[in-house]
Amino acid sequence: MTEISSHVQRLWRHRGTALPTPRRGPQRQLDLDEILRVGIAIADADGLAAVSTRAIAARLDRTAMALYSYVGTKEHLIALMQDQAVAMPMWAEPTSSLSDALREWATRLFDVYTSHPWLTELPWSQASQGPHEQDWMERLLAILDAWQVDRRQRATTVTILYATVRATAGTAAAYRRVDAGAWLAQARETARQIPDMRERYPLSTTLDQHAADWRDAPRAALISGVALVAQALVG
Repeated sequence: MTEISSHVQRLWRHRGTALPTPRRGPQRQLDLDEILRVGIAIADADGLAAVSTRAIAARLDRTAMALYSYVGTKEHLIALMQDQAVAMPMWAEPTSSLSDALREWATRLFDVYTSHPWLTELPWSQASQGPHEQDWMERLLAILDAWQVDRRQRATTVTILYATVRATAGTAAAYRRVDAGAWLAQARETARQIPDMRERYPLSTTLDQHAADWRDAPRAALISGVALVAQALVG
């Protein structure tokens, strides 16, 4: 059995495939879902760089080598974590407008990404090809189908929406890491050294006067962007 075949079996283990079994050695003593939960917890707390089979094994009181038959390579481990982390929540689809339906889909996915900010570190081209990611794609295409969006526009629409969700979620995650004190200290020092800053940049220096909280801007941008996409599709 190839490594790819084993990986697909692991990804789709709850949707019809059977986990690969070792040809020799002790029978399985660990649970793959639990291994992935530990990996996701590490990534949520310390970032993707902190994830390794060694780090996960240490929390499970096992050796890194013992985890290989459960998850495969490091790349496959990350893909398994990625798909498990994006499990789609249940919700009732709005039927009032295409804009409402797309906004619900987009903000739900945004919330998943911001709950697991390390997901935004992975390029969209590095999709897990697992069942949970497939669920999101199918749900989006079902919305476009229900509102009879021209099939020639669907691939572009999917790309725009995924890119917008990921970009705004990544920005939101970055904002959480900002040291507000250090940022303000530099802004004050810049104002001290460049006293005519507002005269030089009258528009950008007053931008924040109209925002309730700059940390809310990514989600607001997502909602506005989705509305524009919906308007273009029905316009």
